[in-house]
Amino acid sequence: MDPDYFKSYDMCWGTLGTVRPFNNFHPDRDVHEIRAALETKDAGTLVRILTNRSNAQRQEVVKTFRETTRKELDAALKKALSGEVEVLLLDLLMPPLQYEAHRLQKAMEGLGTDEETLLEILCTRSGKQLQEISVQYKEMYKKDLEKELKGETSGDFAKLVIALLEKEDVPSSVQRDVQSLIASLNGKKADVEPWISILTSRDTDHLNNVFMGLELETGQTVEELVEKRFSGEVQQGLKVLVECIESPYAYLAGRIATMKPSIVQGLMVSHSEEDLLFIRTAFLKLTGTSLYTALQKQFKGDHLQALLAVCRSED
Repeated sequence: MDPDYFKSYDMCWGTLGTVRPFNNFHPDRDVHEIRAALETKDAGTLVRILTNRSNAQRQEVVKTFRETTRKELDAALKKALSGEVEVLLLDLLMPPLQYEAHRLQKAMEGLGTDEETLLEILCTRSGKQLQEISVQYKEMYKKDLEKELKGETSGDFAKLVIALLEKEDVPSSVQRDVQSLIASLNGKKADVEPWISILTSRDTDHLNNVFMGLELETGQTVEELVEKRFSGEVQQGLKVLVECIESPYAYLAGRIATMKPSIVQGLMVSHSEEDLLFIRTAFLKLTGTSLYTALQKQFKGDHLQALLAVCRSED
C-alpha cells in the first residue's frame, strides 16, 4: 500500500467509503509509472496506483494516458494482465454510473438472468440514482433499460422489477398502508399488487413503521408473511426488498459472505467510495470475521492485494 495514502490532508474522512482522493496526486507521474508497469506486466504497481486513487482521479489518469500515448488505458490493461485482477482494475476504471449500468447488463446477458444482482442494484439504489443509471445504460448499450428488464422477467416479478426501477416517494399514512397490506392477504391467493405499490413508493422510515404495524396487527413479521403468502420469483424479490428496507448493509454483507468472486468484486467496487465501511461493520457482525481477514482466506496473489487495497484495513 502506498504510504503517501496515510499522509493525505484532503481525504474525506467523514465519508463512509474506503477509497478516498489521493492527496499527492499527479496524473502525469501516475501515467509514467503505469506505462513502465504495462511494459513489464508489473501487476503490483498497477494495483498500487489504481486502488489508491478516487474514481474521479482515475478518470484524470485515463485522460492523461490517452493524451500521452494516443491509446486507451483499459485496452492496455487487457494486453498486460489477465484473470480476476484484470477484471477488477478494469472495473475500477469505469465511472460509477457506467459501472452500475455494466453490472445490470452483465446480469442480463447470455442464457439465464442473474435476478439477485438485478434486485441488489434496484433495491439499494434511490429512484434518482436509477434514473441516472438508466440514462447511462442507454448511452452505453443503445437499449432502453426498462424494455431490457421486461424482456428478461415475467409476471408479478416483472411488475416488481419495473416498479423498483421507477420508484418514487408517495405520501401516505402508516395505518392506511398497514390495512391495505393486510387486506391483500385475506383472499385464498394473496394479492401482490399492494405490496409492490407500497414497498416501492414510500420512504424507508415510513416502511419500517408499516412493518411494525403489520407485526402488531397480525402477530407475524413481514418476512414471515411474505414467506407464507407468496412464492417463486416475486417472493424472492419481496424478501430482498424487505431486507434492504430494514437493513441494507446487512443484506449487502450477506451477499459478500457468499465469497463468490463476481459478487465480492462487484459490491466492493460499487460501494468503495460510498459506504463500504458500513458494509464491513455489518459483515463482521454477520460472520464474526472481518472482511479483510475473510478475503485473505478466499483469494490470492495480485487479485487479493487489489481487494485488500479496496477493503483498506482490518476491523
